[in-house]
Amino acid sequence: MKKQKEHMRHAIPVSKGQTYELRVERLGTSGEGVGRYENFTVFVPNALPGETVSVIIEEVKNSYARGRIKEILRASCDRIIPICEIYEDCGGCQLQHLSYEAQLDVKRAQVVDALIHIGKLPQIPVRETLRAEQPWNYRNKMQFPIGIHKGKIVVGCFAQGSHTIINTENCHIQRAENNDLANAAREIAEQLHIPVYNEDTHKGVLRHIVGRVGRSNDLMAVIVTATKRLPRAKDFVRMLRERLPNLVGVHQNIQTYRNNVIMGRDTSLLWGRPTIIDSLGRLNFHISPRSFFQVNTQQAQRLYEQALSYADLHGTETVIDAYCGTGTITLFLAQRARKVYGIEIVQPAILDARKNARDNHVKNAEFIVGDATAVMPALYKQGIRPDVVVVDPPRAGCTETVLRTFANMKPQRIVYVSCNPATLARDLAILNELGYETQEVQPVDLFPQTSHVECLTKIVRRDLL
Repeated sequence: MKKQKEHMRHAIPVSKGQTYELRVERLGTSGEGVGRYENFTVFVPNALPGETVSVIIEEVKNSYARGRIKEILRASCDRIIPICEIYEDCGGCQLQHLSYEAQLDVKRAQVVDALIHIGKLPQIPVRETLRAEQPWNYRNKMQFPIGIHKGKIVVGCFAQGSHTIINTENCHIQRAENNDLANAAREIAEQLHIPVYNEDTHKGVLRHIVGRVGRSNDLMAVIVTATKRLPRAKDFVRMLRERLPNLVGVHQNIQTYRNNVIMGRDTSLLWGRPTIIDSLGRLNFHISPRSFFQVNTQQAQRLYEQALSYADLHGTETVIDAYCGTGTITLFLAQRARKVYGIEIVQPAILDARKNARDNHVKNAEFIVGDATAVMPALYKQGIRPDVVVVDPPRAGCTETVLRTFANMKPQRIVYVSCNPATLARDLAILNELGYETQEVQPVDLFPQTSHVECLTKIVRRDLL
């Protein structure tokens, strides 16, 4: 064993602190360049495919190394100058140095690569990435941590891979109203001398500032505190209202736990309206501080319209939405289906979904709290036979049990919405074995300037083809 370890150590061709020249072949899932030196993988942030770079190695593992660019020896023709002044330090975006057209190509390539290498499904057609008409200032939700740097309060994004807060005055992917809120909160916290939370000592008050922007540019502010009491709360609210003309509501959320979860369970309204309203097509949604709602409203609408197209509904179908959240996709589907069942394990989300259905006068959607693996067989026993199943799971994708549950109900079509090409590819391979053929994948750019890509997938029962 000792000789084997020594052999592995000697087989690694790079050393920490040394400089090497390599060619970048592709981008990794986090937007970093991936190249090889003597057939050994090296990850290089800010490097682009096709570039030749001189790299200083900063970390070495048995199967890969990480380095930073010392010099770009041959630049990609797709490389551009980032518009953000703090881009190289901030971890919020990963692709500002890549032209937008090339970002779309890279995201499609990421999906194709996952289907080929993880799913072993090279034959599946992957459409061009659905571009965003507004690739800047699109985020309707902001969650910025609050900290101290050199005695001053800082509000902004975390640096890549760390808990160092980068003071952010103008985030170029945030809506302008959110940037205004972040800057106002920083100034007011300084003026009122409100203690900032320290995650090492677990002392202090202010943890995060959260902003949400609605349909008419209405702004909601959520002050996240580590204590039940917010010192000088009335002054904080008054000063926010003086600075922010679009502000319609201010909440306090209490997060007392020693963890990285941004918001706690308890929220109180300090002033104004309890919700803001945003729209997707003809549907309106009341958004509270903890409601789930896609952060890119315009692209979310296009995503759901494509999901509706893949579902191919004619008004007679029964549909199951297996991870329905607050019911956004469910209500979209209900516009063209006979009946839609939304299933979600998180009870507050179901309560929001039922309220959204009432507010939009949707009467053919039923929302059920529970695990899809238990609820769906129960529905089947009741005689419910879905024509279409829609699934939008978290990044971890679906368990094989969930996928088998879908297949056992024998829907004609499955529409799979995914935020992770790797788990999507894995799950499509399982569905392929269970008698379902993937007809095409549509990548959608919900998060321009970042490495994330959303996918919609049309899947049909093979015996119907």
